Amino acid sequence: MKLGQLAALTSVSLLLASPSYAATEIEWWHAMGGNLGEKVNEIADKFNASQSDYVVKPVYKGNYTETMTGAVAAFRAKQQPEIVQVFEVGTATMMGAKGAIYPVYQLMEDTKTEFDPAAYLASVTGYYTDSDGNMLSMPFNSSTPVLYYNKDLFAKAGVEPPKTWEEMDAVADKLLANGAKCGFTTGWQSWTQIENFGARHNAPIATANNGFDSTDAKLLINDKIFVDHIAQLAEWQKDGTFKYGGRRSDSAPLFYSGECAMYINSSASYAGIKGNVKDFEFGVSPLPYYSSKIKTPQNSIIGGATLWVLQGHDKKDYDGVAKFFKFMSSAENQADWHQFTGYLPITHAAYDLSKKQGFYNENPGTDVAIVQMTSVEPTPASKGIRLGNFVQIRDVINEELENVWSGESSAQDAMDKVVKRGNALLAKFAKANK
Repeated sequence: MKLGQLAALTSVSLLLASPSYAATEIEWWHAMGGNLGEKVNEIADKFNASQSDYVVKPVYKGNYTETMTGAVAAFRAKQQPEIVQVFEVGTATMMGAKGAIYPVYQLMEDTKTEFDPAAYLASVTGYYTDSDGNMLSMPFNSSTPVLYYNKDLFAKAGVEPPKTWEEMDAVADKLLANGAKCGFTTGWQSWTQIENFGARHNAPIATANNGFDSTDAKLLINDKIFVDHIAQLAEWQKDGTFKYGGRRSDSAPLFYSGECAMYINSSASYAGIKGNVKDFEFGVSPLPYYSSKIKTPQNSIIGGATLWVLQGHDKKDYDGVAKFFKFMSSAENQADWHQFTGYLPITHAAYDLSKKQGFYNENPGTDVAIVQMTSVEPTPASKGIRLGNFVQIRDVINEELENVWSGESSAQDAMDKVVKRGNALLAKFAKANK
């Protein structure tokens, strides 16, 4: 072969092997650590193996707050990922980031990707839609709080899990008399004891339909129904019925160890409880409600997060994002994620497949969250919460609740302070987003 021909062939080979022919990379920032992070990597690996045009690269960026604030900073520096996982209380902040987000409904339309919003659970998508019913982000890890209970302690005391808060006194008394050191503890107290408490009792936590109708919302957390409940929790803490264990899921060890007989936290805590509880059987029950306040409780609301698409990338990147979202939403992938994590099956097909596979029969209680979310139609007060600066407002709620638990404040004083401080944060957000 002549040197000229060899050189030409070499040039062609190098051209074919050049980066221009490489798969398009899609960066996905997320807040899933530990086993959940490994599952996220598995989802990406499956998608990457299913085709050769795109490579999704998951990147763990810390907790929910760190991931969201990091993405905002990256966008300003023009170093943003294509996809970022944002928790539910960051929804208003993301919506207010004008020019930063690429709404999912628009993405799917622009890329001509098959997409049916009706395939998703309405109680999930309602949290992430605009006033016209368009989905703004892609549901991913949605959860709702439930009550876990120690079956062994309950059997010893001869009691059933309380359906109502009115039953809590008698149930806890018998549990404490039969060896339990604490009746119940709770995780994510703002989410479980304020936000979901309001939803279950059809009591809004803010005006303007919990912020869905306007950014000019005002908090209602110092209304009597909330104050009475916080005051009751404070009384229960004095006699051991209730024990505070921390702002997030710091209270989990109180249940794992058998110290507290009940634990209110996310349905997604199921996998962690199953992995950590070794000495007793546990069950799952719906969130209690006050039968004196509402005859039939409303649905609980979701926690967890969705996937937001950020602007500033090429069309081919967005084609890949759309294909990845379609892949993730398949019944098989969603059922697998739901069954592994305890997060809700976000599509009707994933729920039906999980039933068909016998998952709920083999794992009693894992459908409690789904039934609790879907048994009644959501109302404006139980659709969700869309308040600006709500991450900071949650911090305020936590601070003031801790003052109640320590005896420094009454429930009324604490909730009045939450409203005053929280409304200042809401006004600041409204001013910045007019």
